[in-house]
Amino acid sequence: MFNFQIEKPKTAPVDYQTLYDFIALGLGPAGMNGALYAKRKGLKTLLVGYDLGGQLNNTSDVDNYLGLGNIDASDMIHKFNTHIKELEVPILSEVKVISIQKYEHFEIALDNGETLKTKTLLYAFGGNPRKLGVPGEYEFASKGVSYCVTCDAPFFKQRHVIVAGGGNSALDAAIDLARLASKVTIVHRSQFKGDQTTVNQLKKMPNVEMFLETQILEVKGEITMTGVQVLDKKTKTERFIEADGIFIEIGHIPNSNLLEGLANLNNSKEIIVDRFQQTNIEGLYAAGDVTDNPNKQIIIAASEGAVAALMATSYINQKGDK
Repeated sequence: MFNFQIEKPKTAPVDYQTLYDFIALGLGPAGMNGALYAKRKGLKTLLVGYDLGGQLNNTSDVDNYLGLGNIDASDMIHKFNTHIKELEVPILSEVKVISIQKYEHFEIALDNGETLKTKTLLYAFGGNPRKLGVPGEYEFASKGVSYCVTCDAPFFKQRHVIVAGGGNSALDAAIDLARLASKVTIVHRSQFKGDQTTVNQLKKMPNVEMFLETQILEVKGEITMTGVQVLDKKTKTERFIEADGIFIEIGHIPNSNLLEGLANLNNSKEIIVDRFQQTNIEGLYAAGDVTDNPNKQIIIAASEGAVAALMATSYINQKGDK
């Protein structure tokens, strides 16, 4: 396995007077694949964002992307970037979007003082897992601390893992992990908020232990995580729970603030899309972790970007103003 030095994408020469056919916002898998598909369809395309790779920068290894096997996340970013460059997809990088308005076309204000205009827009700014905010969480990220059971559960086969959280996502994660891990310990600071039927199912699993009204104070370890320090809120006593890993399942924060008041969002601030990645605004698409799709996966985000680009192409063709 090779660890490539991630090359910064070259900023494309941008004519800010140009009306683009398709602009993809976000340099993660959804935005990159959307821009790639739009470019191959012959649309005047621009890929815009700040950091190449998006949330891939927050993980270490990926082993569930078809055809790539177990791959370092930086190597995956390198491969994506190489593909983008080979197809000459123009990129405007290291800029931040200030606002998005819809008039006759979409107008995107940037922090460099310029404005971009486009007929169709893909919003793919992703999101971030909610953090515990305790000492050691950052230090042991990808060294025992994980935010994605689907991504990382196989690395903890026949090991003891902790699940932090008490909602449906945490309970479902615990069930999935119990099939692989030797032991699963659920730690939640209050009572379960998930479905009682799922709680009952977990209680019947012999390798699942539960600690409610228990607050995680610190993630401890040396080279990798070795366990967590917790506080029993009822007895006011602390204890150390030894474990090989912890999956933090306490929610997700979508980066959807730029579309508030423009596109429809759900109660979690995720962008509501249909099966074509279309929002309630004509010509505005969204893909990846910022949407209401519950499955936050790299391969799904990439495929949604492709769907959005193909639907944008059809939209432009139907309007006859390509």
